[in-house]
Amino acid sequence: MLDTGHPTRLPAAPGVGFKPQHFAAITENPGAVRWIEIHAENYMGDGGRPLAQLRALAERFPVSVHGVGLSIGGEGPLDPDHLARLKHLVSWLDPASFSEHLAWSTHDSHFLNDLLPLPYTKDTLTRVAAHIDQVQDNVGRPMLLENPSSYLAFDDSTWSEPEFLAELSKRTDCGLLLDINNVFISATNLGFSPQGYIDAFPLDRVGEVHLGGHDEDHDDHGAPLLIDSHGRAVADPVWALLAYTLARSGPRPLLIEWDTDVPDWPVLEAEAARAAHALVPAG
Repeated sequence: MLDTGHPTRLPAAPGVGFKPQHFAAITENPGAVRWIEIHAENYMGDGGRPLAQLRALAERFPVSVHGVGLSIGGEGPLDPDHLARLKHLVSWLDPASFSEHLAWSTHDSHFLNDLLPLPYTKDTLTRVAAHIDQVQDNVGRPMLLENPSSYLAFDDSTWSEPEFLAELSKRTDCGLLLDINNVFISATNLGFSPQGYIDAFPLDRVGEVHLGGHDEDHDDHGAPLLIDSHGRAVADPVWALLAYTLARSGPRPLLIEWDTDVPDWPVLEAEAARAAHALVPAG
């Protein structure tokens, strides 16, 4: 258990997002990898190869369940069928950690295949806190909430993102998942200091840290625009921001995310090895 105010059974070591094509390689040669993460929605069925692989992996590695479809920031109620399937998965798997995104992806009966941002207001805070309480009551354990990648800011926001997440954690007793790549993307796109964001973030509530790759583009005015693609190696400035963060937080469970254009296992394991090196204190 980390001394973060949030229970977790993940080791302060590298993990990777599991992909089925890596099953044989990760079981034969995990290298620096000490835990795995899955997307909840990929394992809500009743059987088949995905669940067989997951059961085998869970015997060897701590597992983190990362949800991408709850729409915890949505204006409407949470989907009871989705919650029931999530509860079933968490009940039999007993993962070391469960997390979701500070975002929304549903409107009325429509599901949008994206994680969309929220204004940070009193009304949003009340709604999201109620949804977090509902999720935690449903799965019977605290959850982690992830900071989003942002491409715009809302004029009506009255809280900064670190303040908003800190207040949510305080009200609901949820932990936080700090995505370093998302911080770097948002800082570049919106023009603020990523180090200042980390300085303001409630690092004592962080139970898991994510790293991933991003794509570089430009907006209509020629300014840099970064896209959270999870489709390439972690960029050097993101590694540098991780070092800045770990110097303040101490070691944390550290995940390498690579979800599109997924490479062969040796490439992903090399990223995990670099994460292992980053977790070793300097000096």
